[in-house]
Amino acid sequence: MENSRNIIFVVVLSMALLLGWDAAMNYFYPQPDEPVVAAETATTPVEGGEVVHSRTGGLTDPAAIAQEVADLDTALSSGNRVAIDSPKVAGSINLVGAVVDDLVLKDYAETTDKDSGPVRLYSPRGTPAQHFAQYGFLVNGQKVPDETVWTADGERLSVDTPVTLTHDAGNGLELQLRYSIDENYMISVEQGIANRSGVPIVAQPYGLVSRTSDTASADFFIAHSGPIGVFGDSANYDFDYSDLDDDGPASPEGRAEWIGFTDIYWLSALVPQDGAAPDATFRALGNDTYRADMIYDPVTIPAGRKYTTDSRLYAGAKDSTILDAYEDAGLEKFGLAIDWGWFRWFEKPLLWLLKNLYDLVGNFGVAIICLTIVVRGVMFPIAQKQFASMAAMKAIQPKMKALQEKYKEDRVKQQQEMQKLFKEEKVNPLAGCLPLLLQIPIFFALYKVLYLAIEMRHRDFLWIDDLSAPDPATILNLFGLLPFTPPSFLAIGVLAVLLGVTMWLTFKLNPSAMDPIQQQVFAIMPWVLMFIMAPFAAGLLLYWVTSNILTLAQQKYLYSKHPQLKAAAEKEKAEKAAAAAKAKG
Repeated sequence: MENSRNIIFVVVLSMALLLGWDAAMNYFYPQPDEPVVAAETATTPVEGGEVVHSRTGGLTDPAAIAQEVADLDTALSSGNRVAIDSPKVAGSINLVGAVVDDLVLKDYAETTDKDSGPVRLYSPRGTPAQHFAQYGFLVNGQKVPDETVWTADGERLSVDTPVTLTHDAGNGLELQLRYSIDENYMISVEQGIANRSGVPIVAQPYGLVSRTSDTASADFFIAHSGPIGVFGDSANYDFDYSDLDDDGPASPEGRAEWIGFTDIYWLSALVPQDGAAPDATFRALGNDTYRADMIYDPVTIPAGRKYTTDSRLYAGAKDSTILDAYEDAGLEKFGLAIDWGWFRWFEKPLLWLLKNLYDLVGNFGVAIICLTIVVRGVMFPIAQKQFASMAAMKAIQPKMKALQEKYKEDRVKQQQEMQKLFKEEKVNPLAGCLPLLLQIPIFFALYKVLYLAIEMRHRDFLWIDDLSAPDPATILNLFGLLPFTPPSFLAIGVLAVLLGVTMWLTFKLNPSAMDPIQQQVFAIMPWVLMFIMAPFAAGLLLYWVTSNILTLAQQKYLYSKHPQLKAAAEKEKAEKAAAAAKAKG
């Protein structure tokens, strides 16, 4: 009866896990009904229902996407713009308000389609995908109006040609914004104000990034999406958009090294002048729009003097190599714009190795397989020790049983004698767990690398277009031939099935001396994990499947080197089966 209850409990728990996982995945990874296409950009927000956030961000509502395309065409054809053209970004600065509100990333396509346009990071104010940056001034406490039309001294901002925007504010005041851009994603802005009047003025330069959350990537527990920055000595991932809605403006403690908004792959961040300590705040503006701003302390500019402030704007991809290079150049903890978490000391070397293997073999799927072989090769000596320890434990089992019987009434004495036996026989009972314990951080680190690193985005392997996304080859709809999308907990791809099969074979290869209930648990576990892991990144499943295949080969080899281990386990299994049959009879 007790065994029956346990079996029922295992089955119920497994079903609850499956259904609960589906609900969790729908919550954290809600999928749009239609595939997301490249969004161009808009001027009029589209009214609609609750916004669905995709894994990587962007508009998902077809009406909003259509409005974005129309509005972008209108906004960018109106003139009064200075073009931006650098190796990695293209776009324009709107001379009305001196707003950087048109930016695409040349190196990244919006989708895996061959005719996909580049990822659009910035879109003009008022569009469904609005996202922009602005630098300006408060003069004697008054903001220079957003309708102000600035004058440019050039038509194109590039690496070799800075552009200066100028505005005559009257009364002898001249405002200047000198933009320059590097070969990556950093725009430098020199904000200058010349006081040619006869009296002192008080000025405050400021910078801001504003965006809608409608295009935000899904905020997951391993990948922060939303307000971000480094304040004092640490990166801050504490706030999301709903926090700003519910609790009002947030100004984290500590000097702001940089502040902005992040998606899983993209970052827009303000960087203040070196040594300055501006006020830095996140705030909700209503209608799902938000702002990160920094404003410098008021400064009095005497008559006949000029005051300048040097700030920067990062608007681009979260490429770890580029972010780390800026950090090495003095931008405090800029590499933590990627939320690596506790295991970053291990994840970044893993990413480095994976990228180098890719450079060697030319395909990220093959690189993941090679990485798995390298990892298992490094761990092979540990696995050998594990099997040797298991063999030694099997050899002393008769002595262990004798001690258990002798001291069955005295648990403390029994444990003392067991420890003495282990010491005399030079056996470590925990050695068999070591490879599993080492696999856990490796597995989690690779999971985060595949999920967070932009280097994995849109990397293909065989039938898979994007190794950072779930396996698209779903069996229930015959790999897309049938016109329906299975619910996520039934969307089992080829890699998930291979995972279940290889794990089942791994368990079957191990001669089990477990009791019947443990056998039931291990029998169902591969198929439970098959359902659980199906929505995860295809690259992660490829790693695990390859690891299981290598485990099977490794076990075959090690059992051939330790035949006594397999024989002892088979003998114990037979004895337990005989005892169970005798008890029933």
